[in-house]
Amino acid sequence: MKISHAQRGMALLVSLVFLLVLTLIGLSSMQSATLQEKMAGSVTLRNQSFQGAEAALRVGESAVKRGTYSSLPVCSGQCAPPAEALVITVAGFNSTSGVTWFASGNGFYGVQNISAVNVSSDVSSDVSATLYRVTAVGIAGNSRSVVESIYAK
Repeated sequence: MKISHAQRGMALLVSLVFLLVLTLIGLSSMQSATLQEKMAGSVTLRNQSFQGAEAALRVGESAVKRGTYSSLPVCSGQCAPPAEALVITVAGFNSTSGVTWFASGNGFYGVQNISAVNVSSDVSSDVSATLYRVTAVGIAGNSRSVVESIYAK
């Protein structure tokens, strides 16, 4: 009977160690699940912002097609894409780039008149088109997508 006396409390110690191991595994699994949920939410926001930017881009291209921007002045210098697309939060005129931003759905679009170019392959004929840069920004949560297209009219 002295053997059983020496083993008193050993079952408690073993069960506490197993409980500690199971708790650590559970915490690790919860942390992993939380991280995966955050990543999935981020992907969803990124897709929504991209879709908003695409929709705003199509609205801007339609406005150019309708002739809304026929009197837009040609931009001077190298006519870089508008840098404020990365920070814009409200519609309106930006004096730095000279672009007027219009709200559209979950984003904004702006149009720049790049220049008139000769589009004829025949040197003797003078067929020209005006090139417009349409820049669109989509915003969803803390995600922002910027897309551009060049539209010839």
